[in-house]
Amino acid sequence: MTTSDEPMPGLSAAGAAPELTEAGFAVEIADAPLLHTGLNLADLAHVVALHEAGVLPPDAASSLASLLLDVHAQPIEDFPYDPDYGESYNCRERAFTERIGRTAGWLHAGRPRREAVRVALRLRLRRDLMSLVGDAAGFVTALSGRAHEHAETVFADHTYLQQAQPSTFGHYLLASAQPVLRDAERLQSALAWINASPCGAGCVNGSMLVPHRDRLAALLGFSSVIEHTRDAMWQTDGLLNMVSTAASLVVTLDKLAEDLEIYASQEFDFVDLAAPYTRSSVLMPQKRNPYALSMVRGQAGVVIGQLTGMFAVMKSPSARSDNLIFAYGEVPRALTAVGRSTRLMRGVIDTLHVNTARMAQVLQQSFAQATDVAEHVMMTCGLDYRSAYLVVGEAVRHASASGKVGVDIDGAALDRAASVVLGEPLGLAGTDLRPATDPARLVAARDVPGGAAPHLVRDMAARAARRADALAAAAGTEMERFDAAESALIEAARRLAGGEVVSPAVE
Repeated sequence: MTTSDEPMPGLSAAGAAPELTEAGFAVEIADAPLLHTGLNLADLAHVVALHEAGVLPPDAASSLASLLLDVHAQPIEDFPYDPDYGESYNCRERAFTERIGRTAGWLHAGRPRREAVRVALRLRLRRDLMSLVGDAAGFVTALSGRAHEHAETVFADHTYLQQAQPSTFGHYLLASAQPVLRDAERLQSALAWINASPCGAGCVNGSMLVPHRDRLAALLGFSSVIEHTRDAMWQTDGLLNMVSTAASLVVTLDKLAEDLEIYASQEFDFVDLAAPYTRSSVLMPQKRNPYALSMVRGQAGVVIGQLTGMFAVMKSPSARSDNLIFAYGEVPRALTAVGRSTRLMRGVIDTLHVNTARMAQVLQQSFAQATDVAEHVMMTCGLDYRSAYLVVGEAVRHASASGKVGVDIDGAALDRAASVVLGEPLGLAGTDLRPATDPARLVAARDVPGGAAPHLVRDMAARAARRADALAAAAGTEMERFDAAESALIEAARRLAGGEVVSPAVE
């Protein structure tokens, strides 16, 4: 029997240098909890497949299955991962050998350590991926509900933090729902990549001991088998795609968070964060800081850094371990971090207080309707748009200097401005300009597809909510499939542990 004092494969008889343990094995061991469940499942499936192929003797199969079931049932923190004994795979081999001796050595038949960890990563990430899809769907559901609620809440939309045109707060909110939905759909489609099985790839050219790669895939609930065995071991493009899409999602959340932080300031006073999503200043009694928004903004920066780091690491030559060693921790952490931020923003949106009176007041005191007035002049007077633009610009300057606002601009004011700009009036004195100056009427007139008219906003909100519901349902279905596959694998392992012959025909 191998003892704990004997070197494990991959470690020299002299043991690892302490610097290597600290900078290498400890880094991998820090990620071991992320992959522990997946490693257990990968090992169980490998034992079942080896037994079915006639490679693994019945006694060894029973002993290994019993051991792995025990390990799978115990808390992760109780497993003896220790960088002094190498990375996670070596630690597992040491622990298994201490319990069942040389029988543990059968676990290596036809499979390098990298395959076990690659499988574990995919098993972990498929759940992380579907969880993030569900979180994104939940955020869109909340956002759509608030957009429907505020489909008639007029406010001055902004570009470059300057008042642009009359719109509604509901229309503004839906602009964040659309990119999140697109990212969620991209994440959903990424499942086809991550839920493909690398099992049975051997070192690089396939394993003769595990000829039925589709059986291993079925045991683990994978939906397909990666065709090329070398590619199965070393592909990274899908990982980059997932982190990139997650980064895109959190950047959208960041944009909304930054806007809301500005809108929540006293200078704007458009919204207030619910108290549970803020943090008080320890020095200034009057201040409550938008802590939730700061965390989302900061997390966006971290995930962008993780994505950049992944691209930098994965540019390595083919068939190298360094690129994926770091992915084992960074990719799950990136996806779960974005999930946390997404759930946090859902809470912010669900509880956000919208100061509708303040929004209406600011819009009423603005010149946000200037573009509409210019278009009215163009259509009514037959001017080219540039000339109408200059006339309205002159009228706005005069009104602002006189302490007036956009709704105060009338036909006489435009005639005066036209006399300055064009040398003659337009004959607009006494005409009714309210269709071009009243914010509510202007918003209602935005009846083009995707526009801010309240009924269109409600329709768009409903469609976004339906898309979110479909995504959430699909993610939930996939989770149920993962659960079913894992339960079936555990049951097969239990039968094997009990000495029963397990074959692909047994379900």
